[in-house]
Amino acid sequence: MKKTAPYGSWPSPITAKMIASATPTIDLPNLDQGQDQESGGDSNNRKIYWLESRPDEGGRNTIVCRNSDGSQQDVLPSSYSARSRVHEYGGACYIVIDDVLYFVAQDDQRIYRFELSEADNNDKCEPLAITPADSGYRFADLSYDQNHNRVLCVCEQHFEQDSLEQSNPEQTRDPRNFIAGVSLSAPYGLTELVSGADFYAYPRIKPLSTLRTNPYPNSCTNPEHEQLCWLSWDHPSMPWYSTKLWLGSVDESGAVSQQKHIAGSADEAIFQPQWSPTGQLYFISDRSQWWNLYRYEASQEGAWESSGEIIPICPMEAEFATPLWTLGMSTYAFVDGDNPGSTKIATCYTQNGLWHLGLVDVDAHVDNRELTPVESSFTQLSAMTGRNSLAWFVAASADTGNQLIQLSVDTGLCQVINELPQTDTATPPSLDKNLFSQAQALSFTSSHGDQAHAFYYSPHNLTYRGPVDDKPPLIVICHGGPTGATSAALNLKIQFWTSRGFAVLDINYRGSTGYGRHYRELLDGKWGLSDVGDVVAGAKYLIKQGLVDPNKLAIRGSSAGGYTVLAALTFHDVFKAGASYYGIGDLETLARDTHKFESKYLERLVGAYPAETELYQARSPVNHIEKLTCPVIFFQGLDDKVVPPDQAQAMILALEKQKLPCDYVPFRGEGHGFRKAENIAHALDQELQFYSKIFGFKLPANQT
Repeated sequence: MKKTAPYGSWPSPITAKMIASATPTIDLPNLDQGQDQESGGDSNNRKIYWLESRPDEGGRNTIVCRNSDGSQQDVLPSSYSARSRVHEYGGACYIVIDDVLYFVAQDDQRIYRFELSEADNNDKCEPLAITPADSGYRFADLSYDQNHNRVLCVCEQHFEQDSLEQSNPEQTRDPRNFIAGVSLSAPYGLTELVSGADFYAYPRIKPLSTLRTNPYPNSCTNPEHEQLCWLSWDHPSMPWYSTKLWLGSVDESGAVSQQKHIAGSADEAIFQPQWSPTGQLYFISDRSQWWNLYRYEASQEGAWESSGEIIPICPMEAEFATPLWTLGMSTYAFVDGDNPGSTKIATCYTQNGLWHLGLVDVDAHVDNRELTPVESSFTQLSAMTGRNSLAWFVAASADTGNQLIQLSVDTGLCQVINELPQTDTATPPSLDKNLFSQAQALSFTSSHGDQAHAFYYSPHNLTYRGPVDDKPPLIVICHGGPTGATSAALNLKIQFWTSRGFAVLDINYRGSTGYGRHYRELLDGKWGLSDVGDVVAGAKYLIKQGLVDPNKLAIRGSSAGGYTVLAALTFHDVFKAGASYYGIGDLETLARDTHKFESKYLERLVGAYPAETELYQARSPVNHIEKLTCPVIFFQGLDDKVVPPDQAQAMILALEKQKLPCDYVPFRGEGHGFRKAENIAHALDQELQFYSKIFGFKLPANQT
C-alpha cells in the first residue's frame, strides 16, 4: 500500500546532488582519422574516442578513449578542458590523427597537439600549442586534410576593443569568421582559405583515397581533382533558415579557388555535407519542407562551371537534421554495404518528436532507396559516425540517459560501449527504473487553430500517492532556442519533479524542430506570442482533462525558454509562479548586446531592429512589470555572453520597484548554462524550496 502525502512533498531518491553528478554529457564520438585512411582497417578492433563533460571537475570537458580490449581512459591531461567558443556554443573541438590528439583548449582557445602514446602519463606531459598566442583566434569544426597534412577548421577572430579604437574607431566589434588550414608540421602555420561570408561550417575535403590518377592535377575541368566543400551563411540568417553549400578547387599548395555555389537559398537550409567513400557529395536539405538526404552529382562532361544534379535519397516526412547550434553536428555516416565495395548510410531521424535509427542502401536503384528501420528503444539520437561495418552514436531512451552505442550493420544489434560510472549520464545504478514517469505524447489546439505538441509526465512515486480529493501542481517546461526541441528520453530533472508529486508538461511549442520547416516557421515574427500561446493552451488543456490543480501552475525555462516564461507570466494570468534560467526580459537590450552569431536572430523572430522598436518594447516583459503579479525566481551565470546578467538584474529591479516577490540566484564562473555540479544542484534545491513556499507544501527532511 502506498502512503498518502500532499503532492510536491513526496520523499524521492532522485536528489539534486544525484542529478548534478548525472548531468555529464557525452558527445562527438570519433575514430583516428589518420590510421588506415585508404584501407579502412579493422574497425572492430580499433580505438574510439569521445568528449565527456565533468560537472564534478568544475565543468571540465575531457576526452575519453575506449581501447580495443574494452578498457577506457582519459587521454586529456587533467589541467586542460577541451571546448570551443566559436559562436559561443563551439562544437567539434578535437580530432585524433595518427595517434596524436589535436584539441581546442577552453582557457585560451588555441589548438594543442598531444601525443597519445604519452596518455598513461598525461599529467606529466605538456601539450604543444600549434596556433598563435594572443591572436584572438577561436577554432571549431576540426576535420582532417590528409592531402596537405593539415587540420581544416572554422576560425573566428575576435578583436580587442582598445586596439580597434586606436586603429579604426569605426571598425565593428564583431569577430571575423573564415575557413582556415592549420599545418600539422612545424612551424605549424595557419592559412586563411575561404572568407567573405559572416559564418562558415563543415569544411570537408574529398578524401585522398577517392581521387583517381589525374594527368592534369591542377585542372579545374576534371571532376576528379581535389575539392573542398563547406557551408556559409550571412546575417540576418541563422543556419536553420538559410545556408549555401559550396564546392571549391584545391591546388597543390592547398589554396582554394573556383568557388561554386551548388545548393542552398534564402528558403533552404543545408546541413552536414559529407563525402562518401567513393567521393560523392551528400548533404541534408529542407528544400522539400523536411530535412532529407540528397546527393550532388557533378556534370559527367567534366565542366567545372556546369550545373550538377541534386538527387533526393529516400524522401520522407521526417527530419534527418537538427538546428546547427554547435558546429560539426552529425546525423548520418557511411558504412559498408552488403556487397564488397558497396555503401550504406547509417542515420538517425525524427518523426513526431521521437528519434529513430535506420539504414539506407545508397547503391540501389534510385527508385528503391528506401530506409530500413533498425529496431531499438532509443528516443533520442545524435553524433553519428561510422567506418567499415560499424556505426557509433550517442543515444538515450525512456529509462536511460546518454550512452555511447555501437551498431553492427551486419546484425542490426546495438551495444553500449562506454563504461557507466556513477557520474555518467546513464541511469545511476541505485535507481529503480520503475520509479520513472513515462512520457505521453500530446497534441492540442492552440491560438489561431494551430496544433502544438508536448510530452506529458504524470506524478509517479513507488511509495507515495496524493490525496484522492486533490490534484497535483503542474510545471510547464519551455526549451531553449527557441529553435530547438525537447525529447521523450530520460531526463532526471523531469523525474526530480514527478517523483515528488508534480505533473510536468514539456512543450515543443511552435517554432520547435522535428515537425518540418513549416512548423519551425510558425514562430516567425511571433516570438512571445505563439510560443506563449502554446504554453498557456497546454496548461489549460491539462486543466480541462482534470489532470492538474488550476491554482498550482508553475512554468520554468532557460535562455529563450526563460523569455517564454517571463512573457507568459507577464501577459497572461494563468501561472502562479515561474523560474527563469538565464532568461530574457528585455528584447531591445538583447538585440543590442548579444554576440555575433545571434545578433540578428530576432529580426526573424520579432522584426527588424531598430525600425520596429515599438514591437520590441511591447513584447519585453521588463516594460510591463505592472502586469506581472506572481513570484519569480531567477538563476543567472555572471559570465554569460549570450544572455548577459543585466537581463535578469533589470527584471529584478523592476519587480522590486513594484514590491513583487522575487528571488535571485547568481553564479560566479558560470556562462550560458551551468556546468559545475555544485551550482546545478544548488539551483534545483532553490527552485524546489521556492515552489514549496508558493504552493504551501512542506518538504521532507534531507530532500534538498
